[in-house]
Amino acid sequence: MIEIRGLRKTYRMGETDVHALRGVDLKIEDGDFVAIMGPSGSGKSTLAHILGLLDVPTDGSYRLNGMEVSKLSEDALALLRRDAVGFIFQQFNLLPRMSARENVMLPLLYSKKSEGIARAQALLERVGLSARAGHRPNELSGGQQQRVAIARALINQPRMVLADEPTGNLDSISEKEVMGALRELNRQGITVIIVTHEEEIGAQASRLIRMRDGEVQSDERRTPGLALPAEPRSSANGNRAPSMAAPRFAFREVGEHFRQGYKTLAANKIRTGLSMLGILIGVAAVVSMLALGSGAKSAIENQLSALGSNLLILRPGSVKVGGVAQESGATTRLTLEDAAALKERISTIKDVSAGVTGRAQLTYLNKNWSTQVRGTAPAYSRMHAAEAKVGRFFTEEDGQKRARVAVIGTTVLRELFGTQSPIGERIKINRVSFQVIGILPEKGASGWTDQDDTVIIPVQTAMHRLLGKTFVDSIEIEVVDALAIDSTQEAIQELMNTRKKIPLSQQEGSFQIFNMADLQAALSKSSATMSTLLAAIAAISLLVGGIGIMNIMLVSVTERTKEIGLRKAIGARKQDILLQFLVESVVVSVIGGVIGILLGTTTSLVLSAVTGWTTTVSPESVFVSFFFSALIGIVFGIYPARKASQLHPIDALRYE
Repeated sequence: MIEIRGLRKTYRMGETDVHALRGVDLKIEDGDFVAIMGPSGSGKSTLAHILGLLDVPTDGSYRLNGMEVSKLSEDALALLRRDAVGFIFQQFNLLPRMSARENVMLPLLYSKKSEGIARAQALLERVGLSARAGHRPNELSGGQQQRVAIARALINQPRMVLADEPTGNLDSISEKEVMGALRELNRQGITVIIVTHEEEIGAQASRLIRMRDGEVQSDERRTPGLALPAEPRSSANGNRAPSMAAPRFAFREVGEHFRQGYKTLAANKIRTGLSMLGILIGVAAVVSMLALGSGAKSAIENQLSALGSNLLILRPGSVKVGGVAQESGATTRLTLEDAAALKERISTIKDVSAGVTGRAQLTYLNKNWSTQVRGTAPAYSRMHAAEAKVGRFFTEEDGQKRARVAVIGTTVLRELFGTQSPIGERIKINRVSFQVIGILPEKGASGWTDQDDTVIIPVQTAMHRLLGKTFVDSIEIEVVDALAIDSTQEAIQELMNTRKKIPLSQQEGSFQIFNMADLQAALSKSSATMSTLLAAIAAISLLVGGIGIMNIMLVSVTERTKEIGLRKAIGARKQDILLQFLVESVVVSVIGGVIGILLGTTTSLVLSAVTGWTTTVSPESVFVSFFFSALIGIVFGIYPARKASQLHPIDALRYE
């Protein structure tokens, strides 16, 4: 089974070379019960670590079941170790946060076997601890803990069990129990190698090897070894050729890592909570800031809908005489006929609305209010999403009759009528009586302007019965499609220059055409920029939280160095350790992220209720926050996880 020739191991300590093994030759057959003895510094533990594939020799040959293993990589040794060797340590090396059953099952995580609970329970029953399966190590005696370690060593059905001072920390009764269990394993055909310095323990082995100064001093067989067949026996007897194939990825393994990661973090609640705090605050800030940004964007979109889509505004400009701009006069003034001509002669125009504006004093009974009066066409209500929410908007017929009807904003409603319905009531606008026929939808403030502080009447009525104007102030033009806006602007300019007979030399600036799409784009861009800025500021706290997680995980790696050594001893590869610590980092980030999302959503709702700001928590912002919290865990967990995975198993086991 084991054949070593010329085995040497040299450690470099400062500038001094320490020769732990000096050309050891040894052969151990299947079924042997071997005790390796010697004083401290004799090299017995170093030899045991090499035999157990925890360490590699500096020189020499080590063949295990006919395979040369002295030059294998660390991961290759881990794969071989998980199947061929079961370890029993002097310090037991049980994980304190796991029950006895879970400690026994731990090696299955790396061998990806499916026996699970049933096999672990059977092994605990085999060592007389079936009734204590649910107890944690601190609830077990020393002897019981060592028997749990024996059961763990057998879970992968190894061909060899290596025990390093297995009775060193036990009383005499527990010592007898453990040695009895090891003898029983040997009788079942398992090779047992014990490293000890106690004569009474060595005397119980069938073969005693004594070492001194890194060399085999004597090799004495006291009783014959078990006679075993040449071919490897079935796995039912606990012996089979180990598989060197890397186990395939399994979601069960990831799920188990998450479960163990959660238990590990739960065991250090205060430290875990502090490491979560940075991520929690960061995610809450991101959700809140994105909610504020989305709310602001929604408010701007509502304001933009009031401006109208695909809208152009035509106003009179100035005519240049002798290169000097003159005040606009009769030549460039706009009329209702111009509005009709534009709609009739330019096919890309969907609708037009000529308008005039002015300030007026409103009175109703003993109340009065100064507001803006707008005279416009019925098309205005559709172009500006201003359909009356109560009552109706005026019609073309009302305009042609110059009817004295008015649609009022909610601010005017509040100031003149309070909670009373205004429909059908008469108000005076600059002492001219008008009947209220509708209430405009509420639109809120736009900058310093209250969009709801207005009265809208037919443009003909405003011009001839109220404001005394013969020309309109502007013509609002709705274009059929956004792609046609540029060509429509050119057509409007050309038609108006023709209608007003503006000389070619004076046409520049004769009319002003404002493209509301440009304004909308500018407002939208400003909103997007503000949202991005708010999110960027909030993301800084996520970065700080990530650094906190990295620090905590580095501390965790240091504290759990011996655990890492144990996991590697029972078959964990570098990627297994990397995955374990990465999962723990992600667990911290994800839990912190979920709590942060809840906190951010609550904060947004409270801000909206207390300040009246518009906030919108979108599914996208929740997803982005959750995604980035998990990403932070991965990114900032990689370095600590990689550091843990690079630890050498024997160095980690010796760490204090």
